[in-house]
Amino acid sequence: MKKIIFILGCLLFIFCITGCKSSESKVQEEKTLEQIISENNYILLDVRSEEEFSKGHLVGALNIPHDVIRENLSFLDKSKVLLVYCRSGNRSKLAYNTLKGLGYQVYDLGAYDSIDLEKE
Repeated sequence: MKKIIFILGCLLFIFCITGCKSSESKVQEEKTLEQIISENNYILLDVRSEEEFSKGHLVGALNIPHDVIRENLSFLDKSKVLLVYCRSGNRSKLAYNTLKGLGYQVYDLGAYDSIDLEKE
């Protein structure tokens, strides 16, 4: 019984430490994102379909659907940070993983409706 309580205590401790680090990383990422935006050192990349993009998008965003990113790398400047987004966050996550794997600096902004930047 004492072993079970000890093991549960250890697991709880590890869970708390992991959760705290995730929160700290999120805050640090947000600060970095704010800094990137203030320095204007980014490219907004909408990875939704052309139809979705035409219905509304972030001001200044490029539209490259997630499934054709590899074919359109010539449009992307590696010296800038890519801020990717889509409708729900699923395609932007795929685009994030692809671009990160190709050596780009990337931030996944997630879902279009939850982004607090100017829209058109």
